[in-house]
Formats: sequence, structure tokens, C-alpha cells
Amino acid sequence: MSASSKKYSLTAKIFIGMLAGILVGSLLKLLFDDSGDYAVQVFGASISTYEVLVEGIFTVIGQIFIASLKMLVVPLIFVSLVCGTCKLSDPAKLGRLGGKSLGLYIGTTAIAISLAMFFAFIVDPGNGVNLDTNSTFEAKEAPGLAQIIVNMFPTNPIHSMAEGNMLQIIVFAVLFGIAMAMSGRAGERLSDIFEDLNTVIMRLITILMSLAPYGVFALMAKLAATIDFAVFTSLLKYFFLVAFVLIFHGLLSYSLLFKAFTGLNPVVFLKKMRDTCIFAFSTSSSNATLPVTLETVTKKMGVKNSVASFTVPLGATINMDGTAIMQGVATVFIAQVYGVDLSVTDFLMVILTATLASVGTAGVPGVGLITLAMVLQQVNLPVEGIALIIGVDRLLDMTRTMVNVTGDSMVACIVGKSEGEMDLDTFNDPDAGGKLENIDFEHFERNS
Repeated sequence: MSASSKKYSLTAKIFIGMLAGILVGSLLKLLFDDSGDYAVQVFGASISTYEVLVEGIFTVIGQIFIASLKMLVVPLIFVSLVCGTCKLSDPAKLGRLGGKSLGLYIGTTAIAISLAMFFAFIVDPGNGVNLDTNSTFEAKEAPGLAQIIVNMFPTNPIHSMAEGNMLQIIVFAVLFGIAMAMSGRAGERLSDIFEDLNTVIMRLITILMSLAPYGVFALMAKLAATIDFAVFTSLLKYFFLVAFVLIFHGLLSYSLLFKAFTGLNPVVFLKKMRDTCIFAFSTSSSNATLPVTLETVTKKMGVKNSVASFTVPLGATINMDGTAIMQGVATVFIAQVYGVDLSVTDFLMVILTATLASVGTAGVPGVGLITLAMVLQQVNLPVEGIALIIGVDRLLDMTRTMVNVTGDSMVACIVGKSEGEMDLDTFNDPDAGGKLENIDFEHFERNS
């Protein structure tokens, strides 16, 4: 590998790709449009340069990158969770892991929405806003609690994997791992196979991460070229308030909790989250970022796979601190736009509903909007108000995902430290996991 290829770290390359994508996309938006200007002839058809680059090249590269990450989610969750569960010598430990993880996820969500509503009441983002309130929005109905519990258990695990139903995959993987642990020699032989599979999958993740700068560039270029910035003029206060609370919670709240529960340096933790956060910001999906999150937690933070393989996928499924913050600010914003005064009882009801809904509607498509609709209904606000904020939700969704994956990683570290399943030397090593970022393709070719 040449010296020039080693000049920048993976984090620097991804960040450069993100900035370059934003710059290129912004220039395309200024220079071209989708009306056919600067058109080229392709097989007799007139196609604009804008369409070729934005809807063609950037879209294809970006979607392939996200699809490649999502491709690994199901096998990674299943294999790593089976590996971790089958090695649990103490059956009660699994219950402790679940209890601690669930308690921390619910607690951080309650803190997140409380902060959101506190700052929203101070800033008053909806005062003086004149928006069209004739817009309509129909949210899907959320399932009942009984149905949610039933839906956690798969009738066909293969179908659950094909559909990407995270909770069902987690339940099946845990049961499968427990059965392996109770199967004696047969379970031990199978465990060796799963360990080898886990090693190969983690290496595949590393290969994809080495290509991340190009995927991030395409995703950000497409976003910058297509997003409508005109809508921000009427929603600036709402947008920046949500962004501020997200950053406040992600940096300050998590740092305080991390320090209080682990005694470790939160600055080290945040520095090691840089790659994962950039991935999360680019993909806007906790599930798509999950392979990167899991590798960061295990290889850079030092959390043992027996803990990380359970807490991280669970967090990607039910932890929605970022969404809770959006719900808190959006509730106050919509109430002010419609001229509705929220009482202290309404304030408490929003916190309770959004916190429980973050777990209760975990596997439902469009979960953020569904839970926001539930919250609005609890305090007698019009659900149609959601239509007012959809225009700026794309960028906020990217930031919410960064907060969510940071919360997942923080909980994994707290649980791992409390269970004695965290390598502190790895955590304190600034170069931990660094070798995994570099793939020596030249060496691979010489030996292939």
C-alpha cells in the first residue's frame, strides 16, 4: 500500500467524502435543475445532466451502499447473538442483561423527551408561525400491547429474517443460543462454526467500511441536490431547536450518564463514536448502521460480544431517544401553531406516552410518525399537524439517528462494565480497532 493511501484515517476519508458530497450536490442545485437544461441525448431521448448525476449515478451508488450495509444486519445479529448467548454460563445473566438494557433505554428516552419539552416551552418555536393548517396526515394505527408481545415470537424464523423483523430475530437467536449451550458436545461443535462465521462477517463489515467514503459522498451529494431549503424559512426556529436538543442530549446527557455509571472518560467514548455517527448521519437508519455500531462497541470500546450482541441490536430496535426529542418539540410546536395551551398533566402524559411508545411500537414501519400521532392524540392535538413539520424532517432524521446509535453504544458500555465484560485496556487505547480499518488489497491479490 502506498504512502499516499495511508495518509488519511478512515474517519478523515469519510468526513472528506461527506463534505465533498455536500459541496458537489449544492453546486449541482445551483447550476442545474430537473427541467432538462443542459440536456444530453441518450438513445434518442433528452436527459438532463442533473438527472444523469443526481437521479442516476449518485442514487445508484448511494442505494447500493445502504443495501450492502443492510445486507449484513440479519446475519450479523443472528450469528453474533447466538455466539454470545451460547457462552453464557449463568442463565440468570441473560435476564440481567435484558433488565439493565431495557431500563437504561427507557430511562434515556424519558430524559430525552423531558429535555425536549423543557427547551420547547422556553423557546416557544410555534409562536408567530403562520403555516397552512389545511394539510392532512394519516398515521397508521399502532398495534395493542398484547399484539406487540405476541409479535415478538416468530412462527417462522426464516420469514422473520427475510422480513428483517429485529425483535423476532433476537428472540429466536437467544433461544437457539441457549439450546446450543445445553446440547453438550454437539453445541460446542456448532459454536465453533458460528465463531468462524462471526469472524468472516466482521471482516466483510471492514471491507464495506473501507468503501464508505464513496457511499457517503453519493448519499450527501444526492441529499444536497434535492432537498428544498426554502421550507426552512418558516420552520427555522423549530428546526434549530430540535437540532440543539439532539446535540445537547447526545453530548451532555450521554456523557454524564456514561461517567456516572462507568467512571470512564466520556471524551474517549465520543471520539471513538465518530465513524459510527458519520455512518448514521449518512444513512439515517439505525439498522443500516448496526454492523458499524457493533464493530465499534466490540473492537474499539472493548465490550465483549456476549453483551454487545444483545444490547446493540436491542437498542437499534427500541431505543429512539432522537425520535422522542422530535416528538417533544413537535408536540409543543403544533400546540402553539393551533393555539392550544398544554397543562402540566398534558406535559406528563406526553412524556409517559412517548417513552412507552418507543418500546411498544418498535417493529412498526414509520414508527416515528406513528408514535407522534399517538402522543398528539393523548393531549387532544390534531394529528394533521404532523404535515407541518414533514418538510424539514429529513435532515433532522439524520441527526436523530446519530443520537440513537450513540445511545445504543453508551448502554452497551454501561452494561458491559457492570457485568465485568468490558476490556478497559481496549477502551483506553486510542488506536484500538484501527488496524481493522485498513484492508491490504495488494497483499490479498498477491496471495490469491
